[in-house]
Amino acid sequence: MSLIKTKEEILIMAEGGILLAGIVKKLEKMVKPGITTKELDNTAEALIFECGAKPSFKGYDGFPAALCVSINEEVVHGIPSKREIKEGDIVSLDLGLEYKGYHSDMAVTVAVGNISPRAQELIGITKKSLEAGINKVRPGRTLGDVGQAIEECAKAHGFSVVRELCGHGIGKELHEDPQVLNYREKGFDQKIKTGMVFCLEPMLTIGDWNIKKSSDGYGFRTKDGSLSAHFEHMVVVTEKGCRVLTES
Repeated sequence: MSLIKTKEEILIMAEGGILLAGIVKKLEKMVKPGITTKELDNTAEALIFECGAKPSFKGYDGFPAALCVSINEEVVHGIPSKREIKEGDIVSLDLGLEYKGYHSDMAVTVAVGNISPRAQELIGITKKSLEAGINKVRPGRTLGDVGQAIEECAKAHGFSVVRELCGHGIGKELHEDPQVLNYREKGFDQKIKTGMVFCLEPMLTIGDWNIKKSSDGYGFRTKDGSLSAHFEHMVVVTEKGCRVLTES
């Protein structure tokens, strides 16, 4: 599968990205004490179908929902349930949709009411580290440059970068090459080229970066129980830099 997307493919993915961003924005506003994670999932799936798209996650490797909802020490891939969101939680929403045969993917982390200053900083720096990575995306640079920028931003504020999970290429498949690490690693220094479309998704923790599988077999959580935050955008590489496709 080609790493370079055509103008026609990019146009479709841009349309899908705008639709996805609009849905995520609506879900963010719903995140309040008392709402269940399953209610968020039901709304996400309904909104996806309303715009003529399909959920990317539901059925992917058996995942049973359209939306991933991960709370506090949960890093990613939390399965929606009857669990109620509480005051003081931090909630990560990760959503993908398939539109006209092409996937879009993004994630945000939301504070629920009053949270600790350190938790608030975690959310802010995770978002800032994503921006730092995006700012490094341009033809001629490498994915290692992107990962290094993300990790340096996180470490400068005392946070750890989850190393076992990473960003990815995207297109007709939800996960395509290349892998987009959130740190620099030898052997993962691929040159960035115009027309590439991929997702950057830093996952930061307050404590150690090691993670473990949740009991449901799908989710991941921090081994030490520390808080985690997650942000993700899908970008296309342009001649002079990149354009974020998951912004409404």
